[in-house]
Amino acid sequence: MTTLGYHASHEQLGPVALLDAVQLAERVGFTEAMCSDHFAPWSTRQGESAFAWSWLGAALQATSLRFGAVNAPGQRYHPAIIAQAIATLAAMYPDRIWTAFGSGENLNERITGDRWPSKDERNERLEQSVHVIRELLAGREVSLDGRVRVDRARLWTLPQYPVRLIAAAVTPETAAWAARWADGLITVNQSDAALRRVIDAYRDAGGGGAVMLQYHVAYADTHDRAVREAHEQWKTNVFAPPVCWDLDSPEAFEAAAQHVTPEQVQGSVFVSADASAHVDEVGRMLELGFDRVYLHQVPNDQQAFLEMAATHLIPAFAEISA
Repeated sequence: MTTLGYHASHEQLGPVALLDAVQLAERVGFTEAMCSDHFAPWSTRQGESAFAWSWLGAALQATSLRFGAVNAPGQRYHPAIIAQAIATLAAMYPDRIWTAFGSGENLNERITGDRWPSKDERNERLEQSVHVIRELLAGREVSLDGRVRVDRARLWTLPQYPVRLIAAAVTPETAAWAARWADGLITVNQSDAALRRVIDAYRDAGGGGAVMLQYHVAYADTHDRAVREAHEQWKTNVFAPPVCWDLDSPEAFEAAAQHVTPEQVQGSVFVSADASAHVDEVGRMLELGFDRVYLHQVPNDQQAFLEMAATHLIPAFAEISA
């Protein structure tokens, strides 16, 4: 089933404002949402980064939306703790939570004081972490002495329904590798050709489940305002791997982005003041092969975007989402 969802960006809005936004998203017709899970924002201008797991409990209680979160277990988070967090939320809100796992960014993971491993090491650590989480969610006791260490862990509160463990991937190589352990895939804005390669790599490697997209958009009352606000908020988020993986602070991202132009940002954010253009763009992403599209309004004005969604986006895709 095709689904249109709303993305809640913890790096840009404080937790109270973000809770207001997801409640409004439900009122205008969204049935699904997802959120980021970072320790730091990508820039000082964004300026927020609340703890996603505390917030998810409030958001699940305050709405009837299904929620997902993107998480990087293994360094900042021990996988047994993430398994416990998932199990608790899933027990309280059955069949309303999923988690996507990635190998992380130095920006967030360095806070432990441990070294930032190579991508191959991070992938190995991630696969072991997901194995630990899956085993714990199934009610089994886990011990492991590998990239992560676990000593006789067992969850005593378990979910009633299975929880989907999704892979977060930007490159075809990571997508193909993740196909062996993931229940689905999520990626982010790139060129159509790059997105098609990611989808094909995952499917060709035997990957099952839904293929999802977190899609950055900028909507405002004028095109110039949409461009300006997309550039102000997202110019630090245009860098391809490994730069986006390896920079270690908001200030480092800002230094790298000092010459990024508004035109370059539009390679990572779909910018338009025309509601029908947003409808067409979402339709194009669905035609590209995505089962679920989660829309991230990059400008801080969430109300304007959600009101537009109520009158244009939600009605346009209501039939295929039913």
